[in-house]
Amino acid sequence: MGQLVAGPMAGTWLAWLGAEVIKIEPPGGDPIRTWRGMEGGTSLWWRSLSRNKRCVALDLRAEAGRDLARRLIDTADVLIENFRPGTLERWGLDPEDLRRQRPALIVARVSGFGQDGPYARRPGYASVCEAMAGLRHVTGHPGAPPVRPNLSLGDSLAALHTAFGVMTALYHRDGRSGGGQIIDTAITEAVMAMTEAMIPERDRLGLTRQPSGTTITGIVPSNAYPCQDGKWLVIGANGEALFRRLCAVIGRPDLAEAHGSNVARVAHQAEIDAAIGHWTGQHTQREATLALLEAEVPFGPIYDAQDVLADPHYQQRGVFERVEVAGRPLALSPLGPKLSATPGESRWAGPDAVGADTDAVLSGLLGLDPPALAALEADGIIVRG
Repeated sequence: MGQLVAGPMAGTWLAWLGAEVIKIEPPGGDPIRTWRGMEGGTSLWWRSLSRNKRCVALDLRAEAGRDLARRLIDTADVLIENFRPGTLERWGLDPEDLRRQRPALIVARVSGFGQDGPYARRPGYASVCEAMAGLRHVTGHPGAPPVRPNLSLGDSLAALHTAFGVMTALYHRDGRSGGGQIIDTAITEAVMAMTEAMIPERDRLGLTRQPSGTTITGIVPSNAYPCQDGKWLVIGANGEALFRRLCAVIGRPDLAEAHGSNVARVAHQAEIDAAIGHWTGQHTQREATLALLEAEVPFGPIYDAQDVLADPHYQQRGVFERVEVAGRPLALSPLGPKLSATPGESRWAGPDAVGADTDAVLSGLLGLDPPALAALEADGIIVRG
């Protein structure tokens, strides 16, 4: 129950790994159906985000719609929701009440700032949460406005945390003879968990990590370097042996002799980056790639989506799953590790019609017959695809 990214994405991971996931949409559909790149009136993001889900349209603002939701929850192991804190309680769907009725139920709640605290009732989109968790402060170039990746990174991190929490709660319930529980995921805290040593460095040493452009603080060399043909290479050679091999490739063994430790390299970062950039600037990306491959120095070209799709390594590993949409195959990105015994898979893409599975779910799980479904539709409680 919920819409847009963070909560639904948690359900997407679980559905990809084999869970039966029922998505409840409002009668007008999840807004993400019309976000970003569209084909045939439906967002391709929706196709990916709602893969493997059965989609039911209920009006949760109406008591009859909430009653149907309660009955569906009674059949479920897990409820995932990402409404603003207090919404479920206002609708008479308080998770504590749901769990008193069904003690084995696991309720995963996703919000911007968590279910309690002074900011709990604030709306919390990923962009806001990334800013308040410290991520945006270290993203960009020193002295320039903070930037964001052109992705909803905070939402995806919160979704991963939620899916991991769900699996842990299921393991506790089923393998440790425990009951269900409530999972409280805050997007801010999911982002904060990815900030490495930023918090302890400030707490203990008084150090505040700053933006560092294309580099990373305290690790040298690790940067993006321009090639002769206008393309870029990311090179990371921050171990002693790796740095020696890189210096041999670029014809500067003196750098390895003078700056053999990471501490020394950090102190002379500008000199080292200038030498590497001078070398890449004299070679095309392909020429530099071949030299670095032979020397076994870690590197990678900066790819756009077309490059990613075309890469033979990804193709050979079967990274892109293809589902049929409108009679044509559609490539979807992968959703997790490869499991040898229980691999995940994309069985179908998100459906076109709002309420595409309303009839099948409400009749199959709740036993509603055609007249009952027709009456609910006439009252505007459900939408039937």
